[in-house]
Amino acid sequence: MSAEITLFVNPTAGRGRGARVAQPAASALRAAGFCVRTVSGADAGDALAQLRTAVREGTGAVLAVGGDGMVSLALQALAGTLVPLGVIAVGTGNDFARAMGLPVRDPEQAGRLAGEALKEGRIREIDLGRVNRAEGADGTGSGTWYGTVLCSGFDSRVNDRGNRMRLPAGRFKYDLAMIAELAAFRPFPYRITLDDGPVIETEATLVAVGNGSSYGGGMRICADAVPDDGLFDITVVGDCTRATLLRVFPRVYRGTHLSHPKVTVHRARKVTLEAAGSTAYADGEPMGPLPVTAECVPAALRLLMP
Repeated sequence: MSAEITLFVNPTAGRGRGARVAQPAASALRAAGFCVRTVSGADAGDALAQLRTAVREGTGAVLAVGGDGMVSLALQALAGTLVPLGVIAVGTGNDFARAMGLPVRDPEQAGRLAGEALKEGRIREIDLGRVNRAEGADGTGSGTWYGTVLCSGFDSRVNDRGNRMRLPAGRFKYDLAMIAELAAFRPFPYRITLDDGPVIETEATLVAVGNGSSYGGGMRICADAVPDDGLFDITVVGDCTRATLLRVFPRVYRGTHLSHPKVTVHRARKVTLEAAGSTAYADGEPMGPLPVTAECVPAALRLLMP
């Protein structure tokens, strides 16, 4: 095992904030005897290229510093390799870290625990989702990896609208986007294929494909998802009225929405979603318009555990 640990820091954090946030974790790791290298970059593409180089050169572990977006970026370099991932969860949502029982907004503790896990071999192999939009010659496609939830429908429309808005800044613009989308709310006609079975044609408000249980900062849309069972939990919220959606929505934070008669849960290794006018997001990152196919890949990631 290499004694070098790579801190993967958000390249878009303003005025060096990402590096400053990483310092308590770096100090804890150096105190434990590790050599710490920081990888950032001019932008996300440059940062990912540098991280892939560090993985090829044999880094002992990668610690993603930030939120779910940084974890998602790190997955693109680490999936299918032997290099384990640790998470210094200092982002807004931190759904990946919460689902895995990792410290949140405590970089010193997260760094110390990651170092202990690496020394003691506390590593959990977990599944990842892989989103394929175009198949390659081998029938698989290269794909984009994700760790938490792929969503489409109403919530992706809210994301689309929020991303187009310049003002206000921060999460408040997504609250305004939700209000605007509720005003124009309508269910989508979906075609859902599970494990190459028959096509399910249904009207749905949203469909979420969960490797993890939550997204959006604690919305437990796939509350019973287990990240190492080799299966997705697919939550389908049916053709709700606007009033029903407003009643059901608060229950998502407790996961109790799954018992509502308009909600159905499926489990499958692979799912294809088709719906005109809907996009997909995975780990909060845009995947583009439907159709998409997501595959659950067992034991695709080695994760450092407390």
